[in-house]
Amino acid sequence: MKILRKPSQILGYNVDCFSFEQALEYAVLSSGQIVTINPEMIMNAQKDKHFSKVLSEAELVLADGVGVEIGLKLLGVNCKRIPGVEFGQALLREYSQLDKSVAFIGAKSDIVNKAVENMKKMYPQLNVVYIHDGYFNDAEQLYEQLEKVRPDLILVALGSPKQEFFIYNLKERLPNSLMIGLGGSFDVWAGAVKRAPVLFQKIGMEWFYRTVLEPKRLKRIFPTLPLFILKVLKERSELNVK
Repeated sequence: MKILRKPSQILGYNVDCFSFEQALEYAVLSSGQIVTINPEMIMNAQKDKHFSKVLSEAELVLADGVGVEIGLKLLGVNCKRIPGVEFGQALLREYSQLDKSVAFIGAKSDIVNKAVENMKKMYPQLNVVYIHDGYFNDAEQLYEQLEKVRPDLILVALGSPKQEFFIYNLKERLPNSLMIGLGGSFDVWAGAVKRAPVLFQKIGMEWFYRTVLEPKRLKRIFPTLPLFILKVLKERSELNVK
């Protein structure tokens, strides 16, 4: 029996607070759009009604950013973070075992091809039916190609919000496909970018580790994260959460 969604809300947006295994089980039995949400996406959506609509209509929303986990905790909700890079790989494992087809879209050509190569080594039964880099001007051409091969799972790594819009505009054409936006996951799978040490991952400080290595990320995190937390605290006060 399929697990039922009972999403929690933060600043008006749904977040599915499943465990990792529950989320995976739900996703494999589903179709539509999975959003791996973080504070930056929520803040952007509050300024962009079209992006807000995309997030609100997603079939599954996972707390990818530790800021979302903290924000929900402030609202009295225990919601563990589910990193998109780990969840995407788990989906590949499951779909390879089920002999279902997969598409990879995003990153540079050498990166996406290396990511596919590495994932095939890890999951020899992986059936990849479509690969395209993230550098294209005509999304319509990709949509038509995808409609021909009809992948069961589509992984899109274009960065947010581009990947979420790409998926949203595609899902009506492929109603039986599962689609997920995965940001920089292909770079990790290709070996071009290393994840933070396990300790940083476990304590929710992976973002800090990556920021030390890539200082330009500071512009994305600040002031977005502090403003996000302030908005959540205001919501907490309005909801009278103890």
